[in-house]
Amino acid sequence: MSNNSIEHKNYIEKVKRRKRKIIITQILILIIFFAWWEISGDLKIVDPFLTSTPSRMLKTLVKLYNQGDLFKHILITCGETILGFSLGTFLGTLIAILLWWSDFVAKVLDPYIVVLNALPKVALAPIIIFWVGNGIGAIIIIALLISIIVTIITVLNGFKSVDEDKIKLLKTFGATKFQILTHLIIPASIPTLISALKINVGLSWVGVIMGEFLVAKEGLGFLIIFGGQISQLDMVMMSIIILAILAFLMYKCVAILEKRYRTFE
Repeated sequence: MSNNSIEHKNYIEKVKRRKRKIIITQILILIIFFAWWEISGDLKIVDPFLTSTPSRMLKTLVKLYNQGDLFKHILITCGETILGFSLGTFLGTLIAILLWWSDFVAKVLDPYIVVLNALPKVALAPIIIFWVGNGIGAIIIIALLISIIVTIITVLNGFKSVDEDKIKLLKTFGATKFQILTHLIIPASIPTLISALKINVGLSWVGVIMGEFLVAKEGLGFLIIFGGQISQLDMVMMSIIILAILAFLMYKCVAILEKRYRTFE
């Protein structure tokens, strides 16, 4: 075996060991955190009524599961989030393409996009509820509004950052604007699109939970509000932990997509 092969093998092993150390450290941090949380509550260092404890949250989780309500609430929130995420990404990317296509329209709409991006979307919630009713439609629209503007700005900036010399070269060979878009702009902007997906994961969850706070009678956001209203903070903390896990899993799905893209790049 050559020296280069041995060095490469050693390097791969070193990278794998480092990844294992990172994962083990992350798991240990979680274990220590939850153990400290449980012990602090049991010893009354913190008030378990205000902060709950892992064991109390687990009891609430089992209770909801036995009632048959747990997966119903999780599936409702996940469905709303995936729908809002998909619509926000698709429509935001489509509008970014239209703005790239027409520089005139992009310049006209630029101040409006800036204002909409700065506007707290929750301020529009009462109007949305009045327009579409007190239901899932309002939740989806709120999630869509929160993610779509950021998607437009992110993707459009990615389109504009493509090398101008490459665009000029394609024009020199007689390429149409559509060919430039499909063969250069979009392929070159895939990393930007993936970044937009990562951003939209968090924004979609925020939008859905905000919507559920306002109008929902089901879902994890409803459990958080309901738990607060009846002073069952165990339910509130349990719902927040479940949300964190679901958001992490959704983010990991996007990360896997990004990894596969880099593999085939």
